[in-house]
Amino acid sequence: MDTSAVLFERAKKVLPGGVNSPVRAYRAVGLNPRFIAKADGAYIWDVDGNRYIDYVCSWGPMILGHNHPLIREAVEKAVQDGLSFGASTAREVEIAELMIQMVPNIEMVRMVNSGTEAVMSALRLARGATGRDKIIKFEGCYHGHTDAMLVKAGSSAVSKEGSPSSAGVPANVAADTLVARYNDLQSVQQLFDQYPGQIACIIVEPVAANMGVVAPNPGFLEGLRAICDKEGALLIFDEVITGFRLAKGGAQEFFGVKADIVTFGKIIGGGMPVGAYAGSKELMEHIAPCGSVYQAGTLSGNPVAMAAGLAQLSYLNSHPEVYEVIASKAVQLANGMRQAVAETGANVRINQIGSLVAPFFTADSVESFTDATKSDLNKYAAYFMNMLEQGVYLAPAQFEAMFVSYAHTDADIENTILAAKNVLQKLVK
Repeated sequence: MDTSAVLFERAKKVLPGGVNSPVRAYRAVGLNPRFIAKADGAYIWDVDGNRYIDYVCSWGPMILGHNHPLIREAVEKAVQDGLSFGASTAREVEIAELMIQMVPNIEMVRMVNSGTEAVMSALRLARGATGRDKIIKFEGCYHGHTDAMLVKAGSSAVSKEGSPSSAGVPANVAADTLVARYNDLQSVQQLFDQYPGQIACIIVEPVAANMGVVAPNPGFLEGLRAICDKEGALLIFDEVITGFRLAKGGAQEFFGVKADIVTFGKIIGGGMPVGAYAGSKELMEHIAPCGSVYQAGTLSGNPVAMAAGLAQLSYLNSHPEVYEVIASKAVQLANGMRQAVAETGANVRINQIGSLVAPFFTADSVESFTDATKSDLNKYAAYFMNMLEQGVYLAPAQFEAMFVSYAHTDADIENTILAAKNVLQKLVK
């Protein structure tokens, strides 16, 4: 019996589309979703007992692998003292102190409950601190499902105000979100020229990891910093994916570029529901109760999430070799996949930076969202299905990243490369 199929039929009767997050529906790959029963190390098992080498890693936070004993034990201990207090705890202070120690250019942290909430709050802070309303985001960068971020470019990409990309988003909210092209500084400057003195901030994924994996071109992030300095705007790094994954200090350390505000997500909770935003003391004290920018949350700094996050970040802080190892494994994986592409003649481009990898089913280089959309989505769907059959679990959509963890072994990487070669040979016939 296909238990996942049975569960999906039940789920469709009680959950919209049978899922609690759209990408889980597998619609982009034309399959029914696998329902996962457990995970450990580099592997996950579905409800039918099938084991997969996992490169989703709960969309990034499982840097040390699933069910790491240090994190699990920290959670088990915390649970014994209660699940939620709606009050301050020592762990909130400890994890904030550790984050400030690890991440350059931050002096204060505010805990929230998700990356989406962190971005929403950071944007409000930027507007409150600057007294300006408009913000700039980039095509293909995802910053959660808050109204201001569910916006697509106007008809001329950079000279029109944004328009909603989702039903339910008011047009007047979308109009204050301007959309530029990733890796295109001219498109950013054009918006500042068009709206002088009106733009509060630029928000960017330092590595665009929601259009596959697209690294910043040399000078791009530095150029954003320079434009913000010149125009009196703030620079927000959305590090829900890159924070504590590219390096201990995230993208600011990795690229040597300073952000004014940094947003974090589930990585700082070891996979538990959590988020945060951080910046200088001067900037963060605009937030209530110090200042007039309001933001609150009963579950912010949840004691169980704080315990999990403190365990993971403490390990990463004391074991910096983790970053060298996971990046090396990602290089091994990317190079092996490139070799498989060369041997099979498949039209596939492999992007990799740090521990992030993504295949694109196009022969052209991928440096922007426009480039990414050239990928053959049907080919990716076939690739996903066949890799799943080979025991490799990838994101069920082209525009996502593969995440390499500390738990992936050389054998896991080599088995994945072999599976990719077998699948690509099949697809090019």
